Amino acid sequence: MLTSLRIKNFKAWKDTGPMRLAPLTVIFGTNSSGKSSLGHLLLALKQTVQMADRKRALHLGDENSLIDLGTFADCLYGHDLQMVLEFTLRWRLPQLLTVKNTLNRNETFSGDELELAVRLLADKAAQPHTREFAYRLIKSGAMALEVKHALDGKEATLVSEQLRLIYAQGRKWPLEPPEKFYRFADRTLSRYQNADFLAEFALETERVLDSVFYLGPLRSPPKRVYPWSGDTPRDVGQQGQHAIAALLAASQQGRKLNRKPNKPLLAFDAFIAGWLVELGVISSFQVKAVAQGRKEYEVLIKTHAEAPEVKLTDVGFGISQVLPALVQAFYAPPGSTIWMEQPEIHLHPMAQSSLADAFVSAVQSNEGGRPRDTQLIVETHSEHFLTRLQRRVAEGVIGPADIAVYFVTQQRGGANLDTLQLDLTGEISNWPENFFGDEMGDIAARTLAAIKHRTPTGKART
Repeated sequence: MLTSLRIKNFKAWKDTGPMRLAPLTVIFGTNSSGKSSLGHLLLALKQTVQMADRKRALHLGDENSLIDLGTFADCLYGHDLQMVLEFTLRWRLPQLLTVKNTLNRNETFSGDELELAVRLLADKAAQPHTREFAYRLIKSGAMALEVKHALDGKEATLVSEQLRLIYAQGRKWPLEPPEKFYRFADRTLSRYQNADFLAEFALETERVLDSVFYLGPLRSPPKRVYPWSGDTPRDVGQQGQHAIAALLAASQQGRKLNRKPNKPLLAFDAFIAGWLVELGVISSFQVKAVAQGRKEYEVLIKTHAEAPEVKLTDVGFGISQVLPALVQAFYAPPGSTIWMEQPEIHLHPMAQSSLADAFVSAVQSNEGGRPRDTQLIVETHSEHFLTRLQRRVAEGVIGPADIAVYFVTQQRGGANLDTLQLDLTGEISNWPENFFGDEMGDIAARTLAAIKHRTPTGKART
């Protein structure tokens, strides 16, 4: 699970400042303020991890990648190629990681978090290259071990103040430059007697970024028939196009979930159907083959108990748009981080409120008797979503430590990130000005307009 993020000189962001990432992180903001760019950087890091080319520091994308960021100049603050793109990402480790100095068995370093700090510069061809990256092993919030790998001109260095790295005998060749934005070249590690643990740091980076999933604001429209041949998709897709396949795969595998400990276990399809009912958008929901032995499936829905059963295409658009969000929140592998944009789109206010309950459940749910440890980072414009979260904090359903709320605005110096302070009563002590519009201004203007429509006797005009 990601625990913090800081970005400098990326798109609209001169500096985000330290950003705490909770199990449920909610980001509000004005249009075109830069909030989506935060997720775009994570997607670029993920697709860089997944590509085969180790020499490319950052895969900016193409038509076949997760995200296409354009040129490196497009990514830099002010499009200035002299800028240094910096980011620091910290995440919680699935278990305590212990580094043992193979040359001194009494010297060990352990941590429950790992942090990666990276600096990227433009080369002569205006392409990104890694100037430096540093790994920090964190134990209970304090740094236990730091290792820096840098390329200064043509000379690469690898240093640690806490652990002395010893050259292997007869291996005094120059160090290789950093690979991608996070890797040590195999030839570099083989030069030392006690640097093998650094390969594990790189593997941890690959693991955590491979567990990042994204659902965009524009989901695929509903279909009358969905093909499925038994495959198991990795996720629902950026447009939710694989949501029905994921639902069928999870159901066929016999996956069962409960909303939190001591709640009843339900089959995956029944679990998702239950949330759709609770959102108030349907009365019943099922996915079934169009005929026995066929690989085509249809989604059948009743909008209320007495209504006829109809296909997904024959009901309101909101159901098809929220379904991928619900499936993704509970389908992704345990330990996943899911970034969603506007999951509430096309939903009425009551359903937006209930969607907040579903997402609280997603970060608290169990599967196979163990917590799923799902992390949701949600971009939203919904006041109703936030109000329900505040209520659940006040009721003790979820603690303030498990929620982080941010508000992004565009200022003269670029994007600005405000952390909203949420207390145990669900109150926010530092509401930004016009957070959800000028409510008092609207009330005052409406009252003045109503007065103008009345006669001197106080009776309304006809």
